[in-house]
Amino acid sequence: MKKIIHHLRKQPDEVKRHVLHIIIFVAGVILVLLWVYSLGTNLANPDTRVEISEDLKPFSTLKDSIPDLW
Repeated sequence: MKKIIHHLRKQPDEVKRHVLHIIIFVAGVILVLLWVYSLGTNLANPDTRVEISEDLKPFSTLKDSIPDLW
C-alpha cells in the first residue's frame, strides 16, 4: 500500500484527480448497492409493509379530498 501511495504522490495532479474520481465513483456504487440490498430486505418484511401502509393513510386521504376542492 505504501508503494502505491508513494507512486501516486509522484504523479501529476491530473492523474491524481482521475484516481480520486474513480475511487469516489466506486465508493458511491458500493453505497448504492448496499442501500438497494437493505431496502429490498426491509420491504420484504411484513411488519414494514403494515407500517408503510399506515404511514401513507394521510396521503390517500389528501388525494381523495382534492377532487372535492374543485
